[in-house]
Amino acid sequence: MQTVVSEKDPKLGSVRPELVGIRDGYRLWSEQYDEAPNPLLALERRIIGSQLPGLRGTRFLDLATGTGYWLDYAVARGARAFGIDLSSDMLNRAAQKRVDRRRLVLGDLSLLPFRDDGFDIAMCSMAVGYVASLDALFLEFARVSQQVIVSDLHECAIQAGWTRSFEIDGRRYEIEQFPHRTHDLDTAAEDCGLRRSWRSVSYLGEAEREIFVRAGREHAFAAAARVPAILSTCWTR
Repeated sequence: MQTVVSEKDPKLGSVRPELVGIRDGYRLWSEQYDEAPNPLLALERRIIGSQLPGLRGTRFLDLATGTGYWLDYAVARGARAFGIDLSSDMLNRAAQKRVDRRRLVLGDLSLLPFRDDGFDIAMCSMAVGYVASLDALFLEFARVSQQVIVSDLHECAIQAGWTRSFEIDGRRYEIEQFPHRTHDLDTAAEDCGLRRSWRSVSYLGEAEREIFVRAGREHAFAAAARVPAILSTCWTR
């Protein structure tokens, strides 16, 4: 289960996880990413799914598509969708779903290989925290899409010690992350001509409790549920 509590939790053990970069992290994580219980992804899917407009006929770009959840979601609802990711291992997993392999692109979010105004909606799920500088990122987002949705760990969750970590064969790994304040996101968006349409601050709820139970971490749920978990924002040009 992705860690959503402070590393001070004694049940996590005293050994610090091994810090890895994004490419190595997702190479390791890719094989179990879709199967491992993840309350943060469950929460985000529950919240964002209710916010997305009708997608039929829209041009949809899934930024940092990973194993292709939102890309698959969009295709199933009639969108003309593409996905881009830095990890070939994650894209290989995405290719096993209903998406045409030709619509999966290996590339960098800060240098998108798409034409200007090529999409109606671009969505970036749980990925901006892997990028140190937001300026180039948002310039590219705004260049290729009329509407931009960004969803990631809330700054309060990071301050509370939540990490992007996982366990394989009893060994824990933590992917390097760069904390961004809400103000920083808004500034980067506004500087490239984006204006906020809606914002959602999401907390873990009863729907996610069962994931904690199955992972043997029910003791951590009450404290985790008090922390703002995910910040989701939609900007429009």
